[in-house]
Amino acid sequence: MGLTVAAPRWLVVVNVLLGTLTVSLNNSSLNPALPAFMSAFDIGPVLATWIVAAFMVSMGMTMPLTSFLSQRVGRKRLYLWGVALFVCGSLMGALANSIALVITARVVQGIASGLMIPLSLAIIFSVYAKGERGRVTGLWGAAVMLAPALGPLCGSLMLEWFSWRSLFLMNVPIGLVALILGVAVLPASEASERKPFDLAGYLLIAAGIGLLMIAVGRLRHAEALTDPLNLGMLLAAILCLVAFVRLELNRTSPLLNLRIFALRGYRLSVIIAVVQSVGMFECLVLLPLLVQVVMGYSAIWTGLSLLCTAAFASLFGHLGGRWLDRHGPRGVVLWGLLLTGAATLGLGLLGAGTSIGVVFFLMMVRGAGLGLSYIPITTAGLNALPEPMVTQGAAMNNISRRLVSSLAIVIASLWLEFRLGTGVYSAGNSSAISEVFLATGVLVLLALPCAWRFPVHASDEPAEALPSALEHR
Repeated sequence: MGLTVAAPRWLVVVNVLLGTLTVSLNNSSLNPALPAFMSAFDIGPVLATWIVAAFMVSMGMTMPLTSFLSQRVGRKRLYLWGVALFVCGSLMGALANSIALVITARVVQGIASGLMIPLSLAIIFSVYAKGERGRVTGLWGAAVMLAPALGPLCGSLMLEWFSWRSLFLMNVPIGLVALILGVAVLPASEASERKPFDLAGYLLIAAGIGLLMIAVGRLRHAEALTDPLNLGMLLAAILCLVAFVRLELNRTSPLLNLRIFALRGYRLSVIIAVVQSVGMFECLVLLPLLVQVVMGYSAIWTGLSLLCTAAFASLFGHLGGRWLDRHGPRGVVLWGLLLTGAATLGLGLLGAGTSIGVVFFLMMVRGAGLGLSYIPITTAGLNALPEPMVTQGAAMNNISRRLVSSLAIVIASLWLEFRLGTGVYSAGNSSAISEVFLATGVLVLLALPCAWRFPVHASDEPAEALPSALEHR
């Protein structure tokens, strides 16, 4: 149900894109800059990785708060607070004179991103009716998918021309434009009823997410699994998350209403989005090994291959959104999963003598599949929710994707190390890389029944599911 606002609706989309693209570009542009930070502050690689890890952990721990805070202060105000906080974090990073301040700045940016990202789709949904959301979120998704591929290139160019401080400074003008424009064009949203804050629930999920992501970041080698500290953190994280689920299902005012998973459309959308997210992140790990180690090409060809995926994901994301509005989610998501799964299996069958052109082609097909399924299924899943639950639904979708993808990357890395024995990759032992590609492709194809069973209309949901989900809203 769209809201009428004075400003043109497309300006709302532009404003949200400015904020989310700044976050995506900033995070991916810092990855190639880690050596620059190591040199500038005379630190080792372990501490340098916290420049990325601190952002991810703080963002994951903030996302569960977004729905509660938006109900207290309103979506518009909370989103603008997030943008302002991101600008402050960027300024802090640009002026930092120690690695401690750089990491603190990244924590601030992560908190801001945790507020902004779940709200971005909720704000777009507030000004577009359900039948129009596919084409709009298709444009949003196209830009969001292209940003991570362009980020490393932007970061490399900024480092070539300026210093690492420019990677923080470049966010400031864009953030200020987003802040000023947002004040004028974002739809006003009143705070709803003041529900009590579920402190115990938040402490459990924040501890679970934080411990899990820190432990996952430390599991780079099989030997790390025998470290009592790592095992302790993993066990504590699992216990916290299980306790959180049990607590929330018995709360009258839960921090996150887990009962929305009773809605088949939302539940299936999260499963498909998680599977596609696992495939995306696994490919980021495996493709450099395939292209550079097995096939013997330079790193630039890996970057171009990933750019092929991003470009086609952007193009087909736009087309997929339009298809979603016209024909519903089943067909477009089925085709998306088929293309993604088949292309991933194809990558698993490549060998040392394969032309780089074949990799480009398969990565284009993967991108087309991601574009047709990833954003459309997320949009369709959020469409299945009552409007007041969209922010919660977006937050839980994001949390699920990030946690499962992080675990999948660790499992894949440990499997590669187990299969290789020495931990040294070479063209002669490429079968381990192929195995992970093939397993990932099969996982994507296993999600096909979820797309087929996706309800085309809200009336397809079981009659008892909606009241159950709304019971403890």
